[in-house]
Amino acid sequence: MATPAFIANKYFILVCVFVCLDILSSLDKGFALRLTETPADTTKTHLLQLNSLLPASTCSPSTRGHDRKKASLEVVHRHGPCSKRNQHKTQTPTPTPTHTEILQQDQARVNSIHARVSPKKGDDDLQQSDTSIPAKSGSVVGSGNYIVTVGLGSPAKQLSLIFDTGSDLTWTQCQPCVKSCYKQKEPIFDPSLSKSYANISCNSPVCSQLISATGNTPGCSSGTSTCIYGIQYGDQSFSVGYFGKERLTLTSTDVFDGFLFGCGQNNQGLFGGSAGLLGLGRNKISLVEQSAPKYGRYFSYCLPSTSSSTGYLSFGRGGGGSSSAVKFTPLSTVSQGGSFYGLSVVGISVGGRQLSIPASVFSSSGTIIDSGTVITRLPATAYSALRDAFRQGMKSYPQAEALSILDTCYDLSGSKTVSYPKIAFAFGGGVTLDLDATGILYVASVSQVCLAFAGNSDDSDIAIFGNVQQKRLQVVYDVAGGKVGFAPAGCP
Repeated sequence: MATPAFIANKYFILVCVFVCLDILSSLDKGFALRLTETPADTTKTHLLQLNSLLPASTCSPSTRGHDRKKASLEVVHRHGPCSKRNQHKTQTPTPTPTHTEILQQDQARVNSIHARVSPKKGDDDLQQSDTSIPAKSGSVVGSGNYIVTVGLGSPAKQLSLIFDTGSDLTWTQCQPCVKSCYKQKEPIFDPSLSKSYANISCNSPVCSQLISATGNTPGCSSGTSTCIYGIQYGDQSFSVGYFGKERLTLTSTDVFDGFLFGCGQNNQGLFGGSAGLLGLGRNKISLVEQSAPKYGRYFSYCLPSTSSSTGYLSFGRGGGGSSSAVKFTPLSTVSQGGSFYGLSVVGISVGGRQLSIPASVFSSSGTIIDSGTVITRLPATAYSALRDAFRQGMKSYPQAEALSILDTCYDLSGSKTVSYPKIAFAFGGGVTLDLDATGILYVASVSQVCLAFAGNSDDSDIAIFGNVQQKRLQVVYDVAGGKVGFAPAGCP
């Protein structure tokens, strides 16, 4: 007859057998990490579903932000489904560039910014000027840009324009396209059908303003004495045409007569099907300056988390920035050039830990914030410190092949969730900015997810705070007040 102790021991052994078999079964299904994994420290890391970082195939317009603002435009990524929903059926769809092409074009933009801000001896090819085909890189354009739709002319024709804080001249392609026009989504603007279009004379004082706005000396047409502009970008894209004035319609209540812009007759390049460019730089010809009497040099925007959602671009204090959540840092004037908006970076933290980067690294190069640059560029010393700290926090994930300029990539195809270090920037004025969870990684695919930062060739090149790092942030430009502000979760 079995004793109570024997029965208890036998029961214990059976329980162990079933538990062990269950554990072994879990191991076979890849659940071993769940048995030992400790909860992520959310004060230092982001923990996200991997699919939340991937854009959807259809557009999901946001109802947050732009529809509550007085003078506000919807922002879409020009290579995403929210841009394609406005594609005219009669137009051939614009091909989407590969990730490698996007990053190569982004590097071309960065090279152009560096050449413009700190021109080096020997760049003679950038100093020439030709009014028919400009050779000087006076502005910059890249591939990862965002577009808004505005009205031009009387009656107003809707045009999708890249908005760019690093450019000044607003221009669009115009009929009759005397030499060349690339494919765009909307019908090309025809000034002959507008009641409010007028050319600018070569003798007009505003014609000479093109020199600082474009980097090229304007030309003069022999037959009509019309001012001719020319602008070329870092990737060799360009636009040449008549300098004119026209009625610009942002909203039904925000209309500007006599708006100075370029009416392009010879346009070639990688503009992604957009009709041209909306310049938000600091030159007198930019939209910010031309609209100053109404908006007081005050605007804000929010770039969406993925290319399948939307953000906004707003003008005036009624357009955003009044929230107490906005933290302002003074605009810096160090090495920013005439059009760019400068920031004073004083430090970076990864995973809640301040990186050991000498303050002189940031002060000697200077930093600008740019809506058109995709990947943030840091001084070489600062980037090395950030990269090493990020890699330490990602050592449990398998590494993947580098992607163009991005050298820290991971294969997350075996993960449903991903945990990665938070990154924060410290700016002048005591402002600390925590990047959004979507503003740290560049996702080419689930098997190639990269740290969305790159290093400059040396510490003397100006640093650039790019648009990936600006995702979902409300970014407020109080140019008259000499400051830039940030607030979290401004759009989806």
